[in-house]
Amino acid sequence: MRVTLREVTRRYPGLTALDAVDLTVGDGTSVALTGASGAGKSTVLHLAGGMDRPDEGTVEIDGEELTARRLDAHRRVTGFVFQRFHLLPALTALDNVLAPVLPRRVDFDRRDRGMEMLAAVGLADRAQALPSELSGGQRQRVAIARALVSRPALLLADEPTGNLDSATGRGIVDLLMNLREQFGMTMLLATHDAEVAASCDRIVRLQDGRIVADDAVEPAADALDRLGGYRP
Repeated sequence: MRVTLREVTRRYPGLTALDAVDLTVGDGTSVALTGASGAGKSTVLHLAGGMDRPDEGTVEIDGEELTARRLDAHRRVTGFVFQRFHLLPALTALDNVLAPVLPRRVDFDRRDRGMEMLAAVGLADRAQALPSELSGGQRQRVAIARALVSRPALLLADEPTGNLDSATGRGIVDLLMNLREQFGMTMLLATHDAEVAASCDRIVRLQDGRIVADDAVEPAADALDRLGGYRP
């Protein structure tokens, strides 16, 4: 899925969250959004996911404007990973994963798909565990499985490692990148963590609602070759 923001402005009372932003995220690529709190990262995610609408400009999906008529269909092919997990405490891991698709008519077996997604994040053996019985990293893995249960074409992640220690966060980022490649998803990820951002194909830095830098991430092996570094 290709996502394009064209001259997008979004205002809230007393605040311009985005100011004439142009951004294109290519099909199957990953882009990290960085910048201070309030720079506009989450607003870009909400607009790309159809959870918010621009005051000016357009959001396009695969070259077509995301209009009100297309919002519901777009949300069905978009997965969202939040910083705070947002798991329902009375539901098991499996039921949390299935929650987004329970009200929908689907063409797959819900339980089989839920177990498939839990297996993909390494938690097939914790399907019946409640969130209170899981670690922070495991809860975030359940949240990722929930985001993937509809096999989305677009994955949006808002500070997915923000509530985790560095080692657990690194594991979550590696998991996200592996799943993105496995399922061929486009990914937009908002983060304050430079190491997390460097895992993506591009880093876009926002400041006061504007894009101030947009750089491709150089693969580590290429950087070593360019700098004359040692590689075993």
